[in-house]
Amino acid sequence: MAGQSLTKNKSFDWIALSVFFSLVIIGWFMVFSTLYDSKNPYSFLDITTLIGAQSLWVVLSTFAFFSVLTLDWKFWNTLAYPIYAITIFFLIMVLIFGDVINGARAWFSFGFFSIQPSEWAKFGTALAISSYLSFFKTRITTTNVMIVSLAIFLGPALLILLQPDFGSSLVFFSFFILLYRRGMSPWVLIVGTGVAAIFIFSLIYTPLDSTVALLFLGATIFAFDLEKPSRAAIVAAVTLALTIGMKYIPAVAQLNILPPAIMMLYYLFLEIKKSNARLVTLVMPIIVAASAFAFGSSYVFDHFLKPHQQERINVWLRPEKCDPRGSLYNIIQSKMAIGSGGLAGKGFLKGEMTKLDYVPEQSTDFIFTSIGEEQGFIGTLGVILLFSILLIRCVIIAERANLEFIRNYGYAVAGILFFHFAFNIGMTMGLLPVVGIPLPFISKGGSSLMVFTIMVAVLLKMDMARFRAN
Repeated sequence: MAGQSLTKNKSFDWIALSVFFSLVIIGWFMVFSTLYDSKNPYSFLDITTLIGAQSLWVVLSTFAFFSVLTLDWKFWNTLAYPIYAITIFFLIMVLIFGDVINGARAWFSFGFFSIQPSEWAKFGTALAISSYLSFFKTRITTTNVMIVSLAIFLGPALLILLQPDFGSSLVFFSFFILLYRRGMSPWVLIVGTGVAAIFIFSLIYTPLDSTVALLFLGATIFAFDLEKPSRAAIVAAVTLALTIGMKYIPAVAQLNILPPAIMMLYYLFLEIKKSNARLVTLVMPIIVAASAFAFGSSYVFDHFLKPHQQERINVWLRPEKCDPRGSLYNIIQSKMAIGSGGLAGKGFLKGEMTKLDYVPEQSTDFIFTSIGEEQGFIGTLGVILLFSILLIRCVIIAERANLEFIRNYGYAVAGILFFHFAFNIGMTMGLLPVVGIPLPFISKGGSSLMVFTIMVAVLLKMDMARFRAN
């Protein structure tokens, strides 16, 4: 099939191909716009310039895309572990011999080119975990398989965190999507979401407020088990009114935990009276552990995180504590740039905030702001739709695959793309913390573009295998 012309191949996913090249083309034009120099309008032909280097990467990535299509898909399954081992090796080497850029030792530089091993590690990890989980004896519900699966993607994540590059290491948690698809207990995701929610709530408000909320949650669970829910509703309403009232009275504000604590004791008494110890022993340890985690999160934030790490979280969760001309400046300018585009945008090469460099890192992490300013709501919506279509096609390819390895790889790619897409757009709009995650195919960066291109090309090649005998 590798030798057949793509134009005659009905098994090829032309929708995914069209969306992929659309995003690459949009990305090149937006990078060109952010780096445009009116004194040298043809700088994209000079590979010693930033836009010239990006143009070369687009050409090389296109060549790599079609080169991958000439290889048999089994090549990637056979060499999954060697490729993974090579990426791990370079992650170790970059910690020793890498160049420090923007505070992270994460690049190998060769003249005016630089390569980021962490980007390649995503591809290697996707292949390795897909191959491991496709082995006929692996069941994600068994402890050994779960431990090995976690080690496969948390290992490179830890090495990347040592660079330090928190954003790139965070992307490796996207492989939990694959594990969930393979049968991992949903409680893992529920507990993880709950822990994240408690951490966020305890920082936005206070650990005491978090404990109050947890007591109300526990009391609600007990109330559903009581014989007279109407009485429970009255007790909860009175307790809530007292708690809120005490919160806004400075003299007793710190004592507003007493009403929900008394209510909880009342419900505990009723449950013990019913001899329903099972529910008590299930709910109370969770409330105690969650409350302890809330206070622990606040303590770790105040005493262990470095000032710049605290600032990043404050920008996200507590912007009122940040300096509008300091740590909050990037997000303010990003939101202004996106909003200034209006419905249809200011037009290509007409973004004033882009041209005057109001938004930092606008050709890489914050390139979505340039799309918003120059192309407006229509342009940003178009990009979001293109990414959504590509993600849907990845899932479709995974679900219709007749081989476990291909199905696993499809979900691995979809997870990586989703994390990059969601976090990049979320951080430019202030919805998520600024962690330095590029927008696939659009942000400037040769390693990122090349790796995402190869990942998509490999997936499309694998998809063609469903028409062949296994």
